[in-house]
Amino acid sequence: MHVVATAGHVDHGKSTLVRALTGTDPDRLAEEKRRGLTIDLGFAWTTTASGEQVAFVDVPGHERFIANMLAGLGPAPSVMFVLAADQGWQQQSSDHRDAIAALGIEHALLVVTRSDLAPERVDEVIARAREELAGTGLADAPSVVVSGTRGTGLEELRAALDLLVRTAPPADPAARLRMWIDRSFTVKGSGTVVTGTLGAGTIAVGDHLRVGGRPVVVRGLESLGEQRDRVLPTSRVAVNLRGVKADEVGRGVALVRDDWPATGVVDVRLVSGESPADVPTHLVAHVGTASVPVRVRPLGDEHARLTFDQALPLVAGDRVVLRDPGQRIVGGVKVLDPEPPPFHRRGAATRRADDLAQVRDLRDPAVQVERRGAVRPAHLAALGFAVDAVPPSVRAVSGWWVTDATWARWVDALRSQVAASEAADPLGGGLSVGAAVDLLDLPDDALLAPVAQAAGVRSDGGRVTGEQDPLAPIAGALQALTDRLQEAPFDAPTAEDLDELGLGARELAAAERASRIVRLPGGVVLLPNAPALAMRALARLEQPFTASQARQALDSSRRVVIPLLELLDAKGWTRQVEKGLREVRR
Repeated sequence: MHVVATAGHVDHGKSTLVRALTGTDPDRLAEEKRRGLTIDLGFAWTTTASGEQVAFVDVPGHERFIANMLAGLGPAPSVMFVLAADQGWQQQSSDHRDAIAALGIEHALLVVTRSDLAPERVDEVIARAREELAGTGLADAPSVVVSGTRGTGLEELRAALDLLVRTAPPADPAARLRMWIDRSFTVKGSGTVVTGTLGAGTIAVGDHLRVGGRPVVVRGLESLGEQRDRVLPTSRVAVNLRGVKADEVGRGVALVRDDWPATGVVDVRLVSGESPADVPTHLVAHVGTASVPVRVRPLGDEHARLTFDQALPLVAGDRVVLRDPGQRIVGGVKVLDPEPPPFHRRGAATRRADDLAQVRDLRDPAVQVERRGAVRPAHLAALGFAVDAVPPSVRAVSGWWVTDATWARWVDALRSQVAASEAADPLGGGLSVGAAVDLLDLPDDALLAPVAQAAGVRSDGGRVTGEQDPLAPIAGALQALTDRLQEAPFDAPTAEDLDELGLGARELAAAERASRIVRLPGGVVLLPNAPALAMRALARLEQPFTASQARQALDSSRRVVIPLLELLDAKGWTRQVEKGLREVRR
């Protein structure tokens, strides 16, 4: 299917033309029929001679309904620009041209209607249209002359439409889903139904999506009056949703998957209309079917920062139409950065303007990585940037893209800090993992291990240490302690014994961090293999056994045995079966 929106001045025959092509009156509201005036969006469809299905979005031409017009044009990939031969170019013709230029629509037909009323003016009207459309995507649009009421020229128009849709740029069914809603209503027995133009991506029954921040499930789909299991772009589609009421969503809200971020601030570049430096500070922004107040902060003549009254699902490359609080379209802009940096310091806006002026490829992620220092490529992809190749001077590490400069800063800082920490406190065990992550301001703990490796330091056991042995100052004392406990594994030294060896609290803590000893409550110090040795001896006892029997089997004292048995209980190797009795778990 292909979607074509109408455009043109009020009462130039847009709705009459759609009715002649489809047999359906796109004016669905009673007031529209009574006044003979399109007020809201209308919808109809037909099939071309080659079998191509074309859905029309008929937009109002009156200046009072310019917001509705923009909601219809916003998601449309193609346009049928309509001019009446007897009236020629009018004010709303200019408004619609400006909207099309701002949106960047380039696939179009120029249709001159009511040719029967002023056949002598047809060439003049087309010539004027070419002048007015110069510099827009419609400059070279094919022209067709018709009379909707008499039916002349309709076959030529159908042939031109057939060629238009067959040569339209292909939509991507695998793209991320974002469907701007233009209607929302309730169907008895079905619940909430929303409609819109699906420009990219695929919707299927059973999909879990989000709309207005709410999780929803697709209960059913309809396109061109037929029930569908899935709908591909480009299509007009009605989506039956579970999880939201019709009055909770409406025009201007987008149906998206979870991978669409929402933003309230974007940096943009002018693509048509007036310079941001010359427009009012407070305007109305139109994107998709949304219409929201926006504050404009100029960043030079071609760039600006837009702050919306509400967050919108925007990505790099999106088009935004700006109009004043009245009806005048003042310009169109393209999103350069949907996640711009905040302005905290004097001169930040000027520097940002300079940075934006350097951006040429809107989807190039290099500037984004450079600004952040480190970023997940998946996050950049969600913002609309290309991530198919790692940019120059950037490395891929643990699911992150990190600039070479940031990487070097991390490596140097970690190496020097570990060295300083060990010099100040040789037994301190270097840095804790948490302290190292905070010191480097790492965005992810997973980055610490590769940084440590590059820095030539060790990261294990919750500590980051240098290559030198932190226990070197107490190596002799530890060896003496080890020799003693290897001869009598459960003859734990007393506090006085440890003092004589020069093993105080700091020294013992360092040895424990290095897994050279095990410390138990009451100041008991044993070798790491003591629990396993104890289990061998306890397993040979008649089960269950008492603490006294355990003490005898281990040739130790109650001071050592009680905390040791509690450790074995905590490990699940032994258990108490009744007061004073334990057994080895089998």
